[in-house]
Amino acid sequence: MSTPLATSQSLHERVRDEIARGGPTPETFDALANEIARFQAANVPTYGRLCAARGVDVSRDGAVGRLPALPTDAFRYARIAAHPAELDVRVFRTSGTSRGAELRGAHPLRTLETYEAAALAWARPHLLSGPLARAIVLVPDPAIVSDSSLGFMVGLFVERLGLGTTRALSGGGVDLESALCAADEARKANEPTIVFSTAFALAHVLGACSTRDLTLPAGSRVMVTGGFKGRMREVPSAELYEGAARAFGVPLTSVIGEYGMTELSSQLYEARGGEPPGVYRPPPWLRVSAADPITLEPLPHGHEGIARFVDLANVDSCAFVQTLDWVAVDERGWVKLFGRAPGAEPRGCSLAIEDLFGAEGERPPGA
Repeated sequence: MSTPLATSQSLHERVRDEIARGGPTPETFDALANEIARFQAANVPTYGRLCAARGVDVSRDGAVGRLPALPTDAFRYARIAAHPAELDVRVFRTSGTSRGAELRGAHPLRTLETYEAAALAWARPHLLSGPLARAIVLVPDPAIVSDSSLGFMVGLFVERLGLGTTRALSGGGVDLESALCAADEARKANEPTIVFSTAFALAHVLGACSTRDLTLPAGSRVMVTGGFKGRMREVPSAELYEGAARAFGVPLTSVIGEYGMTELSSQLYEARGGEPPGVYRPPPWLRVSAADPITLEPLPHGHEGIARFVDLANVDSCAFVQTLDWVAVDERGWVKLFGRAPGAEPRGCSLAIEDLFGAEGERPPGA
């Protein structure tokens, strides 16, 4: 009989094989998603409880949309992993929230190979194509903030592409002079440069350097991530994108939004070929749907709801993740991102947490 570790390894290898081939067909996606659901229901206690509470039998293949999705808050209240903590090679954590640093969501990984394969495969055609020689980095340094998934991803990109890198973000905030110096050096060397930045850091740089020269050589681009969460229909900000294009001297189509989260192993990138800002393409191994905020049932194409993800690269945690981001998904599977769901926590997510952890008085401390 196969052990959980052996099953995990086999699933990882199969997912990486599909990524290397350009992604699974819809039929292969469904088959893999069902296998991963069986593995996780048996080996990730929190997901097993959710399946049982929803009366979902994962022993046989069925429509992937019927499989329950774990609310992101569950990553704050329980360990979501099919392996013991001693096998963790990295634990990514969400940023601190108003609920306190002790309730940061955690995503333990037993291997980084699948995460790396997924990140590189989808970034290459959408973000990293064409010659690039340098990077200006306005995201956390993974050598200092080892639990930042964003910092890890950007660190992976600059390492694999061999980019000359200027890190202009530290614990003390944005280092404006370093960013300006890096842009000046890129111009003198005429070397295309990529700027990796959060929306907040980028807004700070643009505001502080309005009279300084940040222009970059032809072929340069800007990746922006994070948005201004908490407000509807402000992700991404057209004003921020236009300001970045002007400041760095790049076409507006070279300012590219990235959408990812700690609880996922895959990322989405803006489809900038004629699409307006805020429309994101998921990779073939990541399926996104809008869900009804009360029932959590998938909605038809074009309807707005809270984002539900099926991420095949999340082998050892939970591939089925329900978020509070408000989206609409078209018939291509492309995602229009509006921002966070309006108002209080959607009732469906609240009920799912109660299914997992009981009533309010029975939740973990701080929940």
